[in-house]
Amino acid sequence: MMFFNNKAGVFTKFLILPLLTQVKTCENPENQRVNMIRSYLSMFVLVLTTASLSAQQDPQFTQWYMDHAMSNIAAAGHSDLTQINGYYRNQWVGLDRAPVTSLLNANGQLGFIPGAFGVQFYQDELGLESNTMMKLGYAYTLSPFSGGTTMSLGMSVSYFSKKFGTDWIAIDDWTQDIAIPQDNSTSSAVDVDLGIYIEKPNLFYAGLSMTHLAETQLAQMSITPARHFYAMGGYNYAIDGDYLVLRTNLLAKTDFNATAIDFNVNVIYDQMVWAGVSWRPGDAISPIVGFQYRMIEKDATSYKEQLFRVGYSFDATTSELQTYSSGSHEFFLSYCFKFESTPIQNRYANPRFL
Repeated sequence: MMFFNNKAGVFTKFLILPLLTQVKTCENPENQRVNMIRSYLSMFVLVLTTASLSAQQDPQFTQWYMDHAMSNIAAAGHSDLTQINGYYRNQWVGLDRAPVTSLLNANGQLGFIPGAFGVQFYQDELGLESNTMMKLGYAYTLSPFSGGTTMSLGMSVSYFSKKFGTDWIAIDDWTQDIAIPQDNSTSSAVDVDLGIYIEKPNLFYAGLSMTHLAETQLAQMSITPARHFYAMGGYNYAIDGDYLVLRTNLLAKTDFNATAIDFNVNVIYDQMVWAGVSWRPGDAISPIVGFQYRMIEKDATSYKEQLFRVGYSFDATTSELQTYSSGSHEFFLSYCFKFESTPIQNRYANPRFL
């Protein structure tokens, strides 16, 4: 009961009071919006800290900050480039049937109509359990604020499928337990994700999102995916102009039964090479390295821009699992592009004035 009372106090202090104060003040609209968003983020992060750290139903990635649209559909299309990002994570190396997760995410501006698209596919293998998810989403960006900050709203529809194998290892006859599937059981469901995302390019970003909003039950298994809440934010500090930039990132996620928080700090040199470290309290410390290369070609009739990125992280386990596993390997690969045609402009002149 005390937990819910604390939640009510946090709700009143960080959500209701800022809104009431906002009505009475004469701040300009942009400052009011920023203060309101800060209040939402503060409330969300404080609620997150009330839960214990544990594993999540949704997949875990250390290099999440390389693709914000992966966990917040509203971030789709915030880059001028169409992005195709891939992840491969081999978790807890050394454990039998440890998690192996692959994810492919693409997003970009639609062009023919306002807004951006997002498409995602991931496959997660854990023991005898296999999870597959496909998502299709849309994000719409509102008119920029006077300072150049933009806000986007997004929604995606997901198809989720879960499968169990039958190669169980048990000390007794597992076939007598009716809770354990007796065959290759498969069940699926359709769900919805929502998100809100704000950004000032090359300076800061923040976002809130929710997955499994409908909590649609996998009927054949009597399993309901838990609703997950995400809060993300980051800020870039220019150490030496554009040549040396310190980037900070924070991601907190919870289903109110378990919570995980990721802190990341990395430095990028000359917009080409970066290195840093991530920390997930109670789980792992992760050194990270990456490289990117940009190609731009421009002539009278076309403009081509391509960006190649690759990253690697190693999660050194800090939990009790370090006795059984040395850590986790994660690879990130990305291709971003923009191809535009420049129409040829015909010029007409009167021969008399040639």
